[in-house]
Amino acid sequence: MNRPIPGTVEVAVRHILSDKVTGFLVRTRSITWKDSVFRVRRPGTGKQTVELTCPVCDASLLAEVRTEARARRTRIVLRVLAVLCVIVFFAALAYAVHEGGRTLPEGQSLPALFPISIVAVFVTFAVTPVLFIHGRVHNGVSLLDAPKPRRRHSLRPVKG
Repeated sequence: MNRPIPGTVEVAVRHILSDKVTGFLVRTRSITWKDSVFRVRRPGTGKQTVELTCPVCDASLLAEVRTEARARRTRIVLRVLAVLCVIVFFAALAYAVHEGGRTLPEGQSLPALFPISIVAVFVTFAVTPVLFIHGRVHNGVSLLDAPKPRRRHSLRPVKG
């Protein structure tokens, strides 16, 4: 197994070969791709743009690379936000169950926080896994927007 070199990061350029959706009632999506691993040097400070060439189609792809410290801070922030979302989820769910289960006198409505707590439950239920997963795999390298012929590509972190 390749050992990481200090000051570099490995990313895989994913060239999407096909993307098919089949089925009528039960839809199945199948994607095939070819990965090529590149080792990219991290900048000393800030960020820098690097050019990667896809070996499958020779497309020139631009990627933005950030320092290791910035990537680590971003991972920590995403994980902290995921934990905060879990806390908000359970607090909002408990409040919604508590307020929603009460019997109210005639003419009295639920507090204004009730619909807000319902929205918070649904939003945090959707956002928490995204923050957690992205917080685990973020490596400080992102693909910059590309014209149409180059959009069949993505960057993926290489697991060490």
